[in-house]
Amino acid sequence: MSGQANKGTAVVTGASSGIGAVYADRLAGQGYDLVLVARRADRLEELAEKLRYAYDRKVSFIAADLSDDDDVRRVERVISADDSVTLLVNNAGLGGQQVVATADADAAERMIKVNVIALTRLTRAVLPGLLVRNRGAIVNIASVLAYETSFGGIYSGTKAYVVNFTEALHREVAGTDVKVQVVLPGATRTDFWELAGSDIGQLPKEIVMSADDMVDAALVGLARGEAVTVPALADAAKLDTFLGARQAFYGSLHADKPAARYAA
Repeated sequence: MSGQANKGTAVVTGASSGIGAVYADRLAGQGYDLVLVARRADRLEELAEKLRYAYDRKVSFIAADLSDDDDVRRVERVISADDSVTLLVNNAGLGGQQVVATADADAAERMIKVNVIALTRLTRAVLPGLLVRNRGAIVNIASVLAYETSFGGIYSGTKAYVVNFTEALHREVAGTDVKVQVVLPGATRTDFWELAGSDIGQLPKEIVMSADDMVDAALVGLARGEAVTVPALADAAKLDTFLGARQAFYGSLHADKPAARYAA
């Protein structure tokens, strides 16, 4: 049983396995009640019962397909009306190594709906309440592939959106006690790869992290107030250098006339 004080309710999407299930376990252990969201009700029920027993927390679940508009709105209604919500972990995501010319258009749309639209709508559903109560956090799970397109432009494009969206959100809540964090995992050992049609076993084992280690590192980053957490990055100065260079580059993109190199 957990002897910690109740920290409110954490909503975790994609909670039935992998990274989401680890988040659910760790957050219950930290003193959160839980609302678990995923497609498979049987897995959610099994996990909920396990967590109730292990941590003596209230655990409910919503079986929902976040690529379905009606299901997303159903989840929105529940979590926006729950004043106990203090944490949202937008972990649900679809992957796939697809190039645009041969991608299944419906599969690409589902990926965008889950990775981008559902994440945005669920964030919008809880943010006003967090700001009114001036407490809590939003954690969005992106990917290091937000900065690399070799896995396919559709997937990396959705994760680039998550990074930009979350960085802007971090600025939006500045001056409040609401935290915002984007997490960029590298290769992580979950069933995500199999579902995306890839074989994680083909990667060098020294670059594949366990879901437990990834989530534990991300939670340390959240506790430290990091806006951007990259669990595999050993030298934090590299992130500062990258973000600084990006800002400096942006500052050079404005002028009243085209650059001389474009002169006819």
